[in-house]
Amino acid sequence: MIQYSGDETLDSLDKAILEVLQADGRISNAELARRINLSPPATHARVRQLEKRGFIRQYTALLDRERTGFDLLCFVHMSLQLHQHVQIDEIQADIQQMSEVLEFYRLTGEFDYLLKVVVRHRKDLERFIIDRLTSIPGIARVQTSVVLTEIKSTTALSLE
Repeated sequence: MIQYSGDETLDSLDKAILEVLQADGRISNAELARRINLSPPATHARVRQLEKRGFIRQYTALLDRERTGFDLLCFVHMSLQLHQHVQIDEIQADIQQMSEVLEFYRLTGEFDYLLKVVVRHRKDLERFIIDRLTSIPGIARVQTSVVLTEIKSTTALSLE
């Protein structure tokens, strides 16, 4: 049995369910049950419990960003002028509303934040940085890196 945060534990069947669902979130309950060697009602009950306990946050379709016209993937490091709670909350709220931002992290170290950003082309990146990001009061420094090649990109977590 694997123990996770707090008193939460996953047994081998829970782990197997999560591994299969990470690979194929659209799998039928009957096929999932067959793969983990459990009855469909018991499998369904376990999946619902994993959802209820927060191990499964959501089900989604992962789109190919290039096929949908988003050619540029970038990482933007950002520093703030001041670190006051009101200003931090406002900046975070503004950035969370930006559709170009796929992921948004507060960091330790040289920069305060890291943003994973996707845009269609160079001009969109320029507009995003100049018009949207640096126009937010309180941002001191922005450093952008454009991804040349995605070498590994996954959403699957290793449960071992």
